[in-house]
Amino acid sequence: MLTDRERQVYDFVRAYTRRHGVPPKLREIGAHLGVGSRGTVHRYLRAIEEAGLIAITPDRARGVRLVNKGASRAVLPVLGRIAAGLPIEAIPDETEIDLSEFFMGPNRFVLRVDGESMIEAGILHGDMVIVESRNSARDGEIVVALIDNQEATLKTFRRNPDGSITLRPANHSMAPMRFAAERVAIQGVVVGQMRSYR
Repeated sequence: MLTDRERQVYDFVRAYTRRHGVPPKLREIGAHLGVGSRGTVHRYLRAIEEAGLIAITPDRARGVRLVNKGASRAVLPVLGRIAAGLPIEAIPDETEIDLSEFFMGPNRFVLRVDGESMIEAGILHGDMVIVESRNSARDGEIVVALIDNQEATLKTFRRNPDGSITLRPANHSMAPMRFAAERVAIQGVVVGQMRSYR
């Protein structure tokens, strides 16, 4: 059970993460609570972590991650394959796919996409991407990047020979963005995607 103050912290972390796509810093939580002590905020977060609702990565400015506690398995039948090119004979398969195993994993979270900068990579406005929390990426990976510790964006990552970083949209109408490496903090790498047609 959380105390009222701990519940207030947890609710703020959830709301902030939904709104900004990244968790709040300790000082942002403290400002919301009207608490100046980082140690007090950290104590609240540790209690929430012990309750199994968040996970804390030490020595990271935004190292708080929400945990989906008690998630149940979500299983759908796999009934076969379907052609997206030439038609093929439909062959029943009758196996199952465990969606929790397909999408879930350590240090993963979901973000809803807002905008059209990645449409040519098949990521559309309103889609949900599954992100593995990481602070580094390889060239060509689609990342959640935090610019100047303020704005998060979804782009393809590229490290340039001079050490700078290019964040490239997948939309020919938008220009790539180039930053000094110290201005870019990788928050995670996209490992999956979901879309509803309803």
